[in-house]
Amino acid sequence: MKFQRQAKILELVDRFEIETQEELTGHLRAMGYNTTQATVSRDIKELRLIKTLSAETGKYKYTAASAGAADSFTTRLRNIFRECVTEIDAAQNMVVIKTLPGLGQAAAMAIDSMRASGVVGTLGGDDTVFAVMRDNESAAHFCQQARDILK
Repeated sequence: MKFQRQAKILELVDRFEIETQEELTGHLRAMGYNTTQATVSRDIKELRLIKTLSAETGKYKYTAASAGAADSFTTRLRNIFRECVTEIDAAQNMVVIKTLPGLGQAAAMAIDSMRASGVVGTLGGDDTVFAVMRDNESAAHFCQQARDILK
């Protein structure tokens, strides 16, 4: 449940301009997560979310740390990937990754954060991630890397 909630938090701060923990808690409750502000506060700390100035509104909002700014953020996403992926398979230059229900988008975000050179893009659904690779060799290499992470 914790990984699902944290994955949803990452998705929410990416989609919405969330200014406060209370606002984030409200979004989570609206999505069926019975959580408290104290739990959200701990999640924010673990995920290393930061507040940045919004170019659109001029107000501060929660955002995920940028690549390279927080190694622990990337480590956390790799842990989420490790916990939620159940299957990985390639078909030519495409990779299909099966996850636990509700964690497809979290796995896609984790893949994006890995910045693998062969990944052209990802699409995360409820329990499936579709990744397009540059070529068949990149797909095979990525599958091996992903399986190594799962060990």
